[in-house]
Amino acid sequence: MSSTADASDFVFQDEKDASRYTLTRGGELLSVLDYRDDGSAVAMTRAYTIPIHRGRGYAALVTEHAVSDVEARGDRRIVPVCWYVADWFDAHSDKRHLLRRGADS
Repeated sequence: MSSTADASDFVFQDEKDASRYTLTRGGELLSVLDYRDDGSAVAMTRAYTIPIHRGRGYAALVTEHAVSDVEARGDRRIVPVCWYVADWFDAHSDKRHLLRRGADS
C-alpha cells in the first residue's frame, strides 16, 4: 500500500443495514465491500474503492477486515462472488478454510 497513514487512522465498519463493510479515514469513505448474508454463508459480491483513492491497497484492507470479521464470528462460510475477493483468497491461501465448500474451485 502506498499510503503512509497509520493503521489506527482507518475505521472499519460493518453496516449491516446496508449489507456492506466500509473503510473510512478522517470521515472520508475510501472503500466498500458489499455482501449478502443468508445465515450460513456470506457472499462477498463487490469490492469497490472510490476512484480517487484507488491504487493504495484499500480494497485489500476492507477485504481483509471483512474476512477477519466473518472468521471471528465463526458461524459462516464465505462465497467470493466478486473477482477481487476471489483473487484475494488466491493470495491468502491460509484463509481458504473459510470458503464454502464448492466456492473455492
